[in-house]
Amino acid sequence: MISEAMRERFAREAAKYPPEQRQSAVMACLAIVQEAFGFISQENELAVADFLGMPAIAVHEVTTFYNMYNQQPVGRYKLNVCTNLPCQLRDGEGALEHLCSRLGVEEGGTTADGLFTVQKSECLGACADAPVLLVNDRQMVSFMDEERLDALLETLKNAK
Repeated sequence: MISEAMRERFAREAAKYPPEQRQSAVMACLAIVQEAFGFISQENELAVADFLGMPAIAVHEVTTFYNMYNQQPVGRYKLNVCTNLPCQLRDGEGALEHLCSRLGVEEGGTTADGLFTVQKSECLGACADAPVLLVNDRQMVSFMDEERLDALLETLKNAK
């Protein structure tokens, strides 16, 4: 459930907009929810909609449109591999397949230990550095051949 502290953070975000445009804070509120819970449940979507005074379906549309919002629990490290055309031309699909193979998961899956989730991603805007992937929606890594992918996995495993 949404705590009072979270509601206060929601209010600070909503205050950045004119009262009739409170819904403009939806992305910030969803980010607050995800930070607290690791994903955005339907119950929390409803709480955000209620707080902002907008239809629940409108919040759900935002949650499902952007791949940075997790709709179910994910691993400690979420690896989003770009598979759009520029990355594909430089073996982005191969990078995805290599990660899945090394971790023993299918695309979209999470390792049994809960450490890694591997997902396809839309364009990450670093086409010149292809193939690229995004770690936890925050850190972009570039030129990810198999050797660099293996090194990344080892680094993240050792960081736990």
